[in-house]
This record gives sequence, structure tokens and C-alpha cells, in this order.
Amino acid sequence: MMKARRLNPYMFGRVSPAWLIAELWQVEGWFPMAKKHEGDGDGRLKRKQYEKELRRLQGELCKLQSWVKYKGLRVIIIFEGRDAAGKGGTIRAITERVSPRVFRLVALPAPSDREKTQMYIQRYMAHFPASGEIVIFDRSWYNRAGVEYVMGFCTPEQHEKFLELCPISEKYMVDAGIILIKYWMEVGQKEQQRRFEARIKDPLRQWKLSPMDLESFRRWYEFSRARDSMLEATDTKHAPWYIVRSDDKKRARLNCITHLLSKFPYGKVPHEKVKLPKRKTKGSFDDQASLKGRHFVSEKY
Repeated sequence: MMKARRLNPYMFGRVSPAWLIAELWQVEGWFPMAKKHEGDGDGRLKRKQYEKELRRLQGELCKLQSWVKYKGLRVIIIFEGRDAAGKGGTIRAITERVSPRVFRLVALPAPSDREKTQMYIQRYMAHFPASGEIVIFDRSWYNRAGVEYVMGFCTPEQHEKFLELCPISEKYMVDAGIILIKYWMEVGQKEQQRRFEARIKDPLRQWKLSPMDLESFRRWYEFSRARDSMLEATDTKHAPWYIVRSDDKKRARLNCITHLLSKFPYGKVPHEKVKLPKRKTKGSFDDQASLKGRHFVSEKY
């Protein structure tokens, strides 16, 4: 059985996939026997059906984007959840077809020495939205309620103080006109294990594994208790949590986007009709000949 130990949060990302596999072998009851996902017979969406509906919803997100700019709204969307709960895939589905200048993604690394001396929420506030912006936090100040608390990166007193002050801080945000939407991605034990196993076997996904993932995998119930304490303290009327069941990634993404759209009474924004102007021909020349002799990328495809 893998012994509990305090991990250094700043070493993550500097280990090999082989080390990760060796560590996972030591977790009690874990065996790297990744199973293929069941087919569409288990009620999961077929790919064509999913892609068709996703494209429709992404079109609505583009309309929402125009509405947010038109109305000058300021929006914060928080994504939290266990490792391998599907946060990244859901965020990609939301941001794939919209402008990164309107939908800004924030995924902060571990705090610097300077940031550790600041007010806890200060480094997050630097990324808050201006007029016409939607900021998506891929993990947020709620790190203190989850990973920092469970892994011992903050004291019990700091954790308790955070749960006390967080609803007050969020009330100030909402009262200042920020639209705050919080999602918790909830994945089951079996599905999380399946995803970890798939990451180990797939070289394209091994980068997603870290010592933090291994420890969070082992400490399932500690994270469950931390989740429950967080929801009890911060699921408020002014900033409620919305839980997305994410064992089925495709359904989770569609459900989350549909819910997100429902939080805005967006409509059609007036636009001037766009027409391409005629190109000027004065001073025309062979602008391809002038590139002769330059370094081009080989056309292998």
C-alpha cells in the first residue's frame, strides 16, 4: 500500500511517465488494466449526434458573445472538480468557436514567492473581467477549499477562514455587477479510474498525469469531505454551485453549455451588413515573384 506522504507542490511536471506508473502500482486495489469504453449501447451519445448538437450550441455561444460585448457585461465562470472530471474538455467545447479576447481562459500555476505574501484572492482578482468580457477560471480561489486543504498546503485555520470569508467576497463581486457562475464537475470512482488508466496507456495523454493526480486518486474520500464542506459553506443564493455529472463527457459538455446559455437573456445584436470592398489595383505588381528565394516550409502534404 502506498504510504501517505506530503508532496512538494512545486515538483509537479518534472517526473517521467514511468515514475507515475510505478507509483500507481503501489496504490492499494489499483491495477493498470485499462478497458475500452463501452459503445453507444450503454446510452452514451453517438459521435455524430454529439457533434451536431455541440455545433448548434457553439453557435448560440457566439450569439452570447455578441450580447456580452453589446451589453458590456462582466462574467466569471469557475470550473472546479476532481482530477479527470472533464473540466478541460468542457472548457474547450465552450471556447472552441469564440474569440479569446472575449472568452478569456485563466489557469494559474502555483503561486510565486511574492504572491504567497499577498492577500489570498489577490492574484485571481488581477484577471477579473472588464466590460464585455467572460473570464473562465480552470480552477480558482477554491483551491484552498480542496487541494490545498487535503494536501496540507494550508493550515486548518486558513481553510476555515477561507470558507468563512469566501461567500462575503463573492457577495461583493456580485453586488459590483459581476455575473458569477460556479460549476463543480462530479465524476464517479470507476470512471475516474478508467480515465487515469487510459492516460497511462496513451502517450498523447501521459502529460496529464502528475504526482498530485496520484495522491488525489488515493485520497478519494478526503476530497469528498472537502467538497461537502465547501458546498455547505459557499453554495449561496447570490453565488450558487451547479453540479455537472460528468461520467459521460459528451453529455456533460452539452448539459453544461445548455445551462450556461440559460443564465443569460441574450438576444440578437444589431450588426451592420458586412460587404467586402474592392481591392485597389493602383500600384499592383507580381507579389508572388517577390517571394522567390525565401525560406518556405516543405509541402509534404
